[in-house]
Amino acid sequence: MSRLDPSLDPNGSGLRRIEVITGAGGRRRWSEEEKTLAVQESQAPDAVVSQVARRHGATPQQLFTWRREVRRRAEAVGAPAFVPAIAENSAAAVRAPTPAPKAAAAAPVVEIEIGETHVWIWRDADIGMATAILRALRT
Repeated sequence: MSRLDPSLDPNGSGLRRIEVITGAGGRRRWSEEEKTLAVQESQAPDAVVSQVARRHGATPQQLFTWRREVRRRAEAVGAPAFVPAIAENSAAAVRAPTPAPKAAAAAPVVEIEIGETHVWIWRDADIGMATAILRALRT
């Protein structure tokens, strides 16, 4: 049998002391401007999310949540999820489109689907031909 006294009263006086620690006014709230500034700063090429979050008094998880919210809002208003590719026409050569890739062939680097039309572009594709095809699809 244990000799541990579960009463939490080491002196046996019957008095117990309880210390209550309260926060400084509840949860921290960030304005939309503060969130936007933190998100923009975190998207810099050399930014470290945990350091940016610390500078703004947030946790990395909060900052990732804010980034996700910005992305969802942008998608909701119709902004493209990715930046559209723009290619300069370096040659006016137009050839027949490449047939669909076979299962054994290497996967294409870029696949573009517009309605019923599919365009696959491989890493070693002629940029002039790819540009001509994309321009033809745009019209």
